[in-house]
Amino acid sequence: MVIMSPSMTFQPVLERIAGEIERMPGRGRAADYIPALAACDPRRFGMAVAELDGTVYGVGDWRQPFSTQSITKVFTLALDLAREGDELWEHVGREPSGNPFNSLVQLEYESGIPRNPFINAGALVVTDRLQTRTGDAAGELLAFLRAESGNPSLDFDKEVAASESAHGDRNAALAHFMKSYGNIDNEVPVLLDQYFRQCSVMASCADLALAAGFLARHGSRADGSRLLTLTQAKQVNAVMLTCGTYDAAGEFAYRVGLPGKSGVGGGIIAIVPGRCTLAVWSPGLDERGNSVAGVAALDRFTTLTGVSVF
Repeated sequence: MVIMSPSMTFQPVLERIAGEIERMPGRGRAADYIPALAACDPRRFGMAVAELDGTVYGVGDWRQPFSTQSITKVFTLALDLAREGDELWEHVGREPSGNPFNSLVQLEYESGIPRNPFINAGALVVTDRLQTRTGDAAGELLAFLRAESGNPSLDFDKEVAASESAHGDRNAALAHFMKSYGNIDNEVPVLLDQYFRQCSVMASCADLALAAGFLARHGSRADGSRLLTLTQAKQVNAVMLTCGTYDAAGEFAYRVGLPGKSGVGGGIIAIVPGRCTLAVWSPGLDERGNSVAGVAALDRFTTLTGVSVF
């Protein structure tokens, strides 16, 4: 273990991790149910760490844009929570689901209220509520990511959005089911268009590490203005820790010990409140939809540095 002092930089640790990941024999498989993602090489790897002042360290493919997918659910949650506060939690829960991220099962016996904001049903509710408040949820998200990352070229991937739309029957079923319970305000086609665009954002590890910095700064944006209250930032980090990696959140907390959010594009962001943010990308997934090399890299990071919330 290399316990870090405040004066040490993260670069040597990242380089050591990259060397270890390069020797990993199994990297999982790229998501094949979204055709636009299926061609990704599962052995690609990038990792970045952003400090509170915006200093970024990186290794491997850390500047390569990739499909962020469900990682954007964190930012949409924060943007809506900033607008409506605790009223949001009347429409979506804060508990782990224990079921796959696109499951319909729990909605039936929980009256159309999703378990948490990070399963697909919950993310649809959050996007719907942000759409009601802004008129363009996906556009609001993109503007926020561009501002916080300092990268004005961030954009949606039309091919990925179209691919998800063409294979989005289950998400449509979730939305229609929740609308039947009065938990969706907008017309389902409008909501799905916003949701698929949201998931198609292309960003690099560097972009995401910088964009997530407000959660390490306890709710303060890069320019010093406040997006979330201290309590709200704590809430988002807590839900990330317990629900951010689908039905493998317990294993992720056990191995990594940080609030995190994964996406089936192979990315994961993780937060060290008061210290830094991390983003890692490797497209090969395990059976629960989390990056095999990404989880391993974050595990090694907290082990080598001793940086954790525990």
